[in-house]
Amino acid sequence: MIIDWHTHVHDPKDTERPYWQGKCPMTVENVIAVNDRAGVDMSVISSAVHYIRHLETVPETVAALESSNRHLARCRDRFPQKVIPLATSIPGGGDACLKELERAIRQDGLKGAIINSSHRGAYPDDDDGKPFFKLVTDLDIPVFIHPGDHGFGAERMQDYRLTSSIGRPQDNCLALARLIVRGIFEQFPTLKLVGSHLGGGICEVIGRMDYAYICRDQAFFLGPYEPLLIKHPPSHYLKMMYLDSACYAAPAAQMALDTVGADHFLFGTDSPPMTPLKQEGVDMMGKLRMSAQDREKVMYGNAKHLLRLH
Repeated sequence: MIIDWHTHVHDPKDTERPYWQGKCPMTVENVIAVNDRAGVDMSVISSAVHYIRHLETVPETVAALESSNRHLARCRDRFPQKVIPLATSIPGGGDACLKELERAIRQDGLKGAIINSSHRGAYPDDDDGKPFFKLVTDLDIPVFIHPGDHGFGAERMQDYRLTSSIGRPQDNCLALARLIVRGIFEQFPTLKLVGSHLGGGICEVIGRMDYAYICRDQAFFLGPYEPLLIKHPPSHYLKMMYLDSACYAAPAAQMALDTVGADHFLFGTDSPPMTPLKQEGVDMMGKLRMSAQDREKVMYGNAKHLLRLH
C-alpha cells in the first residue's frame, strides 16, 4: 500500500484555463493516471489556492475557498478508493473562513486542512490565527503547511525559477520556525502539524534554533529572545511535527527522517503537475535507510493514522 500525502487538484476554474492546454493540469484524473503508472494506490489531494492572495474582500476569498473545497469533495465522491481531500483555509482569515473550514470537514467529510506558509504578509503564528488552531484541534484533523506563492526576497529570485526552488521552501521553514518559538505546541499540544517539502530545510537549521534558545544570555549580541513562550529547545517541538518527503534528494530526505523519526515522516511527491517527480519520489524512498516496519509507516501507515482511515 502506498499513499502519496502531497498531490494537488485545482478548481476547474483554474485547470480549464488556456494556460494549462497541452500540459498536465492539476485534475483528479491526472493524479490517478500518474499514480497508476508509478504504483501509488491513493493520494491525499489538496489545493493551495495561490490566487486568493489577489482577492481583496472576505466574501470573494471565502467563495474561492468554498468552491475549491466542494470540488475536492466531489472528486472524492467520484473516486473514493483513490483520493482523500483536504480543505483549504487561512489561519487569520476570520470567522467566515473558520465557518467554511468547519462546514467542509463536518458536512463534506474532508479529512484535514491545508494552509499556506504565509498569506499577504501574515504568518500562521499571528495572534489572529489562534482560533484556527483551536478549531483544528477540536476537530482533531491534521494541518498541512504548504509554501505560498512566494516569500520574502522575491525581487532577487525572479530568474532561474529561484522563487520556487529557494524562496518558497524558505518561507515554509520560517513559518514552521515561528510556530515553534511562538509556542504553538505549548498552547495546542495535540495539534497534528505536517510540514511539506521536509519543512523547507528546518531540519538543517534546528541546531541553530536550539543554540539560540539555550544560549540566550551568552548570545545577547544576536538580539532578544522574548517573550519566552516555550519550555524546551525547539528540536523538542520539531519532533512533534510530521514532515513529508517531497524534496527530490535522498540525503536530505534521510536527514529529515532521522530527525523526526519514522513515526512522523510521510511519503509525498508534489506530483502532478510535474509528472516525472512521481516516479522519482517513489524511487527515492527505496534509497532511504529504514526497516521494513518503518517503511510501512512512512509509505502509508502514518497517513492512515493522521487521517483516521479504516
